[in-house]
Amino acid sequence: MSKRQIKQLIVDRVHGNGLVETGVKGVQLFRVTDPVRCAPAVYEPTVVAIVSGAKEAILDGKSYVYDSSRYLCCPMSMPVEAGVPKASPASPLLGVMISLNTRVMAELAIEMERAGGALRTPKGGPLPQGLTLARWDDAFTEALLRLLQLGENPADTAVLGEGRLRELYYAVLKGDAGDSARRAFGVHNEIARTIEYLSSHLNEAVTIDEMAGQVGMSRAVFHRKFKQATTMSPVQFVKSMRLNQAGMRIAGGMTVNEAAMEVGYISSSQFSREFKRMYGQSPKQWTHSMKEAAQGALP
Repeated sequence: MSKRQIKQLIVDRVHGNGLVETGVKGVQLFRVTDPVRCAPAVYEPTVVAIVSGAKEAILDGKSYVYDSSRYLCCPMSMPVEAGVPKASPASPLLGVMISLNTRVMAELAIEMERAGGALRTPKGGPLPQGLTLARWDDAFTEALLRLLQLGENPADTAVLGEGRLRELYYAVLKGDAGDSARRAFGVHNEIARTIEYLSSHLNEAVTIDEMAGQVGMSRAVFHRKFKQATTMSPVQFVKSMRLNQAGMRIAGGMTVNEAAMEVGYISSSQFSREFKRMYGQSPKQWTHSMKEAAQGALP
């Protein structure tokens, strides 16, 4: 019943394609009525809940399809290809996108680790993936409904918005995505901190030894834990982030040379070679064939 209510709230508030603000910072509703081919994107820390249709995210060649049975939790910035397999005006993609506030998530994760030992990931155990698909459990569904119902009253939204959002974050941390989210925002968040640093320094040369040293790990241990968390080696991850960020800039109208330089490539010819190797087309060919897809690639 609650999920149907969430869907009706979105139908009532989103009448055209695109994103609609809810009044709560970081919470947006969206609607897509046409299929969208997978295109380069960078998912920031986000939860995406679909109530109609399905979304696809491809990370390092692996496809993650999520719909009304599972929501997506991305607890750290990840380079992906994103698209919408099927959508039409009669059967649109409808959903909610919730940005994860780093400060609030960290506070909650640390409080939970202190309060409940059973919630801790065993030391030395496998790291969860950077993208997690989680069941719509009752706690998440009810928290999301309560959050979206605030949009019916601006005063309620202003007064209760932060509290309801915190309640939703707590439901995520307790649910199927909890291990992944607590690893990213809790006290053992070395890989997430490294990714946050890399994401803001893509135009700089950073070695694996430097990354490992920043979080107090040996090169071998850092490499292993990074790949467990992201499915990619640190070198592969940085390359994917740079190419995806450049692809998004090119789709937004930037020249190939400007986009390459902004993400740290000294040679535009090297950038074009690596871009073609990853996407099967030169940047110019890709621009023509993927422009509409890139514009519609919501998380």
